[in-house]
Amino acid sequence: MASTAHFYINWAKERLDEMDAVLASLEGKATQVASDSRVAADKIIADLRAKRDAFSSEMKKQSEAGEATWQQTKARLESEWNGFQTDFKMFIERFGEQLKQQKSTFEGVAAAQVKAWRESTQKLLAFSEEMTASRRAQIDTAVQQMKAEASAAEASLQKLAKAGSESWSALSAGLAESRAAFDRANQAAWEAIKRTSSAG
Repeated sequence: MASTAHFYINWAKERLDEMDAVLASLEGKATQVASDSRVAADKIIADLRAKRDAFSSEMKKQSEAGEATWQQTKARLESEWNGFQTDFKMFIERFGEQLKQQKSTFEGVAAAQVKAWRESTQKLLAFSEEMTASRRAQIDTAVQQMKAEASAAEASLQKLAKAGSESWSALSAGLAESRAAFDRANQAAWEAIKRTSSAG
């Protein structure tokens, strides 16, 4: 796989991990939905599962693709991600209070985000080890920046989790902020690798 596609792979994997965390949380609580609402809850969960599976399938199909293909794929995956987010929001709005699961869902998604930060940092470190010493310095700077941003995002998510009484919209905004920070850090790191790789 071309190193320039790593950004897209990390981007997609982070979202797939979030989808898995959401589904694990919702499926674990679905049996607690009131019987008169159970069919609607099950349908939303089935729709979420289908969107997750389609996202995963597209991601796997493009796993060996280069940057140009991934740029096109990312647009399709963003559409699937947005559809997943919309359905998830609908579930939370309709059943979240009944199930008292906003906090546990938030914690699961936050853990998936922290895992994505760590895995991406490890990939960067592994990649930098393949570089010559003169090129490694630039990548190491990107790795340190990503680690610092990861620590800040994790601290922010932990603060939200400890507050406990936050509304879903506040929790969701915290997750979106962390996700955006991940995307920026991930892109900056892989652009540093592209610059370093093309320099020689």
